[in-house]
Parts: sequence; C-alpha cells; structure tokens
Amino acid sequence: METVCNKLEKSMMEVKVTFTTEEWKKAQEKALDKLAKNVKMDGFRKGHVPKQMIKARLGKGAILEEATDMILQQNYSGILLDNDIHPVGQPEVKIDEISEEVLKLTVTAPVAPEVKLGQYKGLEVKKTQVKVTKKEIEAELKNYQNQFAELVIKEEGQVENGDTAVIDFEGFKDGVAFEGGKGENHPLEIGSGSFIPGFEEQLIGMGIGEEKEIEVTFPENYQMADLAGQKATFKVKVHEIKSKVLPEIDDELAKDVNVDGVETLADLETYTKEQIKNRKQNEAEAKFSDDIFNAVIENTPLEVPDAMIESEIDLMLREVEQNLSQQGLTMDLFQQLTGKTLDDMKAEMREQAEKRVKFNLILSEIVKAENIEVSDDEVDEEVKEIATYYGREFDEVKKLFEGQLGQIKNDLATRKAVQLIKDNVK
Repeated sequence: METVCNKLEKSMMEVKVTFTTEEWKKAQEKALDKLAKNVKMDGFRKGHVPKQMIKARLGKGAILEEATDMILQQNYSGILLDNDIHPVGQPEVKIDEISEEVLKLTVTAPVAPEVKLGQYKGLEVKKTQVKVTKKEIEAELKNYQNQFAELVIKEEGQVENGDTAVIDFEGFKDGVAFEGGKGENHPLEIGSGSFIPGFEEQLIGMGIGEEKEIEVTFPENYQMADLAGQKATFKVKVHEIKSKVLPEIDDELAKDVNVDGVETLADLETYTKEQIKNRKQNEAEAKFSDDIFNAVIENTPLEVPDAMIESEIDLMLREVEQNLSQQGLTMDLFQQLTGKTLDDMKAEMREQAEKRVKFNLILSEIVKAENIEVSDDEVDEEVKEIATYYGREFDEVKKLFEGQLGQIKNDLATRKAVQLIKDNVK
C-alpha cells in the first residue's frame, strides 16, 4: 500500500491510497470466500460451490464491493496513523479507480488546525464603568408600583390605555374562522403588546357590552406560517373594563415587596440601587469577556473544519434543550412558539459556534505556551464545589466523576488561561 498525504483548505487532510496488486488480489479472494459461504446452488452443498460459478452468480461488482469493505476495515486505522492524522470528525472515502487489478481511493479527514498564537497579552479592551442613575432607580420603583397595583372594575366609561379589558374574540381570514383565533372572557391589558400589533389600540374607546370588528395584519415572522403576513378580521365584544389603581411609592410599598431587611422606602431604594448595580456589573463583565474573546480570535486567524463547528452547534443545541427543560419547556414547544425550525436555530448559532471552537483551540495552545498546570488539590476543590451545590458528599461526587477528572483538570486549566488574558489587559 502506498499513500500520499496532502493538506487542504479549512484544516482538511487528504490521503491518496494505492493498494498493491498483491494486496488487492488477496482482498478479492477473501471477499469471494466470505460471500461463498452464503451461496446456494442446486446440486451443491452450501459452502462447496465452485468459485468460478459463484463469480458468475454474484457478478464482478458485488465481489469488488465486498473486497473494498474488507481491505478498508483492515487498513483504515493504519492509513490515518501512518500519516499522523487524528480526525475531529467522520472521514470520507472516495474510490478513484477500481478494477480486478487496481484499487485507488482517497481518504479525506477534518483535523484540528495548527494554532500559531497571536497577541493575547496586553490587549487594549475597555471595561464599561458601571453607574446607577436616579432615573433608573425611579423606573424600578415604578415597576414595583405596577406589580402591586389593584384592578378596579369600571362601572361605566370606555377602554383606555393601561386598562384591562375582559373580552370575547374570534379571528377570521377571508371570512373563515381559523384555529387558535378564539377566546372567551380573556383579560387583556391595553398597551402590554401581548396581542397582534394594532389589535389593542383598536379596543381603546369601546364601552362595556360593545361589539366591534377589528382589522389587523399578522407579522411576517408569525409562528403560524399560514397566517404570517396575512390580513384578518377579529370580532370582539367587551364584557368588563378594569382600571389599574397604583399604590403610593412609600414605606407600605416597600413592605409589600417582601425583601429581608427592607422596611422603609429608603431601604427599598438602597436595595433597588444594589440590584441594578449588580445587574449592570454582570452585563459589563459579560461584554468585557466577549470583547476579549473577539480580540484574541482576531489576533490568531484560524480556519476550522466544518465538522468541529457542527459538533459545537450540537453542543449548543443540547445546552438550549437543557435550559428549556429547567423552565418546563420542550424543544418542540419552543420551536412552535418562536416559529423557528431546527435548521433556523443551527444557522443562527453557526457564527457563535465557530468563534467558540476557535477560542477553545487558542486557549489550549495558551495553556501549553504558558505551562499552565492544575494540581490534584485544585481538582478536589472544584469537586467540593460541585458536591456543595448539589448537597452531596465529596467522596460520593468524586467517585461519580472518576472518569471525568481529566476533563475537569482541562477545564480548570482553560479557566486559568482566560484569567491570564484578563489580568494582562491594558
């Protein structure tokens, strides 16, 4: 067997393989022997049919196909290892030439790209300074005020913005009622934006017991494809109107919020300021990390194979599914609610997945370049944190993670690399 290895674009390796005539003939003989065991012909016992008759019965194509499978199974690993190829995805095999005398084929495999580190220390990345304004605190207090508002039934009058109208409605497209377009005694807060654009505004001015037809156009990206971008008519009847009565922003409201240590309006303002500050700090830290992430990638150009990107997309989809599960949702329901197909989600994730793959490859190279090490004690500390989080014993959790301690060590080394980059930002 002779092999010629070539490096292709996007971190793909190609091996041109030519088997010797002797190897290929032996493979055909073995294939014929294997196939002969299952051939039945009148006048012969199973397994004792002459080979020339078997060849005539099966045909040359079937024997060559079986021989190809057998010779590949025997030599596949060697083809890759002899050329120092370590695939990161499923290799592909293409037959270039095949006959009873010749077998030539090409094996193409995606591999991890070579990483030549660019600048990762001394990066000029700015971190947003966090400030909490009086206006932001007041806006949050108004949210509490709305949260604890009372709805009072109007005895007379008309629907106004901010009111909650209790309505019956039924939707029609081209005069025919459509599925999911009907509701009875439905409470709808006017101005909430929870219905189709233009629907809530047309309820303003309606009185108790009044009926009306409302014309709307569904958004182009509406989750139900047969209604997306279509005009529809809703027959609506108002049964009841409730107006929102806001409480005073005072000590009583502070107590209603029911937070430990918050008894007065001053306490609530302090608590609110701290909450806003923490949220903005988290957002600033996330942006800072993302900007570093992008700067490092920009300084170390990499071409990664599609197989690595696809693998990362699959991981991201599993993360989404896990998060949905924690919220009591399924992927199917999420797709129905958003109107997105699995292909849509994958397309949206692709750019981020490619960045994640590149960043992880770069971090692995930084770990090597900086001789970053993780001690067994550090691994134990990580396992202790996991055990504490789940309320389990350390020894129990360590035993559960016995086969994954190496991965935990790698993850900790990667974290150290990230922290090293951050510590060296200008």
